[in-house]
Amino acid sequence: MYRQGDVLIVSVDERAVPARAKDARGEPRDARGRLVLAFGEVTGHAHAIPGPGRLVREPGPYGPYLLELPEGGRLVHEEHAPIVLPRGWYRVVRQREYVPGAYRIVAD
Repeated sequence: MYRQGDVLIVSVDERAVPARAKDARGEPRDARGRLVLAFGEVTGHAHAIPGPGRLVREPGPYGPYLLELPEGGRLVHEEHAPIVLPRGWYRVVRQREYVPGAYRIVAD
């Protein structure tokens, strides 16, 4: 398990990855060619993977993502030290906070 700010990354056994995720095209990269896991609405910074990989959105309002890193990768952010991730599949979860009657994604 890895955490960088408000992003949690949990290793997932490949056998547990749904076939629809393995076959999915994946989310587009940003203008800098990165897979953005979370964008800082306040700061403009991003938790991102600059190298090879694929990010697949799961159904749901907070859309946990599945991240495939066939060669491993690095999670980078302007205000945090990079985290080296081994090859494999990961679930990407944004930290949420409770507000009366609901949950919301934590704003960076």
